[in-house]
Amino acid sequence: MPNQLRNRLTGKHIAAVHNRMAAVVGAVALGLAAIAFARIGEMAQKLFLTLVTISPYAPFVITPAVFAAVVHVTRRSFPAARGSGIPQVMAATHNPERQATGDLLSLKTAWAKLIGTVAMLMAGGSVGREGPTVQISAALMVAVHRWLRVPVTAGVIIAGGAAGVAAAFNTPLAGVAFAIEELAAAFEQKVAVMVMAAVMISGLVSLGLAGDYVYFGAMDGALPLHVMFVAAPLAGVLGGILGGLFSRSLIAMTRPDAPWLMRLRSRPVVLAALCGLVVALTGWSMNGLSWGTGYETTKTLLEGHSASLIFGPAKFVATLATALSGAPGGIFAPSLSVGAGLGQLISTAFPNSPAGAIVLLGMVGYFTGVVRAPMTAVIIMMEMTADRTMVLPLFATALIADAVSAAICQPKLYHALSSQFYSKATQET
Repeated sequence: MPNQLRNRLTGKHIAAVHNRMAAVVGAVALGLAAIAFARIGEMAQKLFLTLVTISPYAPFVITPAVFAAVVHVTRRSFPAARGSGIPQVMAATHNPERQATGDLLSLKTAWAKLIGTVAMLMAGGSVGREGPTVQISAALMVAVHRWLRVPVTAGVIIAGGAAGVAAAFNTPLAGVAFAIEELAAAFEQKVAVMVMAAVMISGLVSLGLAGDYVYFGAMDGALPLHVMFVAAPLAGVLGGILGGLFSRSLIAMTRPDAPWLMRLRSRPVVLAALCGLVVALTGWSMNGLSWGTGYETTKTLLEGHSASLIFGPAKFVATLATALSGAPGGIFAPSLSVGAGLGQLISTAFPNSPAGAIVLLGMVGYFTGVVRAPMTAVIIMMEMTADRTMVLPLFATALIADAVSAAICQPKLYHALSSQFYSKATQET
């Protein structure tokens, strides 16, 4: 074999080894980061609830002040860290080479996203850590590839973001589905392999350190056929309407046409303080049920127990106000909580049926209505509850919710929000 050909083959082999090493190291790093983020977020929520126990009226001062401060610092110093984080990852895939050194997926932005989200949880904000984990994970994957001098491609960014979903929820299949439905416009075979490898490794890290847990706890609920034919479409229609309205509201704030919306957006810190005041008032009136991610109440509803019937509407208001503030923070977990509240309201019409199963339909319906990713919604709920008996009604609910939401808000939420970062992704050097 000629030396030139031998050297070329050796070079390709070394490059392939580097690529695999970067993917493995990146997946381990983001798995560790996701676990740390979850623990810190839980501590932040507990700290806020402790403060409220000591001083019930403290949120009326602390929540608006923290909202305003976080938005001010984010807009001034870390503009790429605002909002969910998923739109930034989607925008970065359009120009991965430039984003290897850009702001959207820099470690500085990742740190700002983590600290900003934790600060919002510490102030009672209705935010989740899953969207931010997607951006942080993609940033870590990009950083590892840069350190090992491996080219950063769209597949690298998609793999990091998808593994972030898997690590945050302990749902590996949902991570792959989310990559297919949301992060990748054209899903190639090489990207699929990289995504599955990153998801698997980050999942193993999470499994090894956090144990084999089910996010919302295992449940086993089945609906009678006659109830299924009514409850699934109802959850799909209501979830699609509410989710579509939520998405339409967020998109309208990014490109407002109404004069009053333009005036609000021109004073972002004042808007954030007002949103914080709404969150504080909602939480105070609900004895704290609408603060934070809503995880505990959602888990209670899935187990068939009851909560205040106003939980869903209150959580909707708190999540919308938090998202409109423009502060760092995700909407995945809060959306599932809103959906759980919707499911509880629907279950009152079926008193003799398993309430937890109908709550599950409400969660899938509303989550799909917001995100417009029906396959991800169904898979994520199946993995988070370890329930395989609800596959058909879940798919029916998700498909109906997707169609209804599309009629109310034609553009998909994350795709529409990513447009504000797209020019930044293509112009940065």
